[in-house]
Amino acid sequence: MTIKHTLPPAGVLRRLAALLYDGLIILAIEMFAAGLIIAILEAFVALGIMTYGSYQGPSGLLSTHPFWSHVFTIYLGVIWVGFFVYFWTKAGQTVGMRTWKLRVQNPDGSLISRTQALIRIGTSIFGLANLLVPLDPQKRGFHDIWAKTEVVVLPKVL
Repeated sequence: MTIKHTLPPAGVLRRLAALLYDGLIILAIEMFAAGLIIAILEAFVALGIMTYGSYQGPSGLLSTHPFWSHVFTIYLGVIWVGFFVYFWTKAGQTVGMRTWKLRVQNPDGSLISRTQALIRIGTSIFGLANLLVPLDPQKRGFHDIWAKTEVVVLPKVL
């Protein structure tokens, strides 16, 4: 679906509101993902496949073990990045963006690529890149400039 380029650019407050909304959703997804790993570890211990050794249960293992703490962090990071890449490239909107009637797109109105999505995430500084929006004449964040994308406000549906 291509949206006309005549849509107004999104302001910083609307962008940050959508980011806060998405942050709550990602937090819930990350909690579920962590719970899944803990359930798997507990099942392995119950089946006698592994033990926690000197660690105080699964949280100790996943937070302090030199190898597993890094693997667990990468696992959660991939889920976090995957959330944005999936929604931006498939629909141009995350759940929070949909709520606030925002869409990330190319200047011609087409969906962004995975590469653009990864550039946006890598240069977003956890959302702080949106603080450039009031200073840019085209209302783009730092990450939008680098990824050659724009965030627009969609019209209200009657």
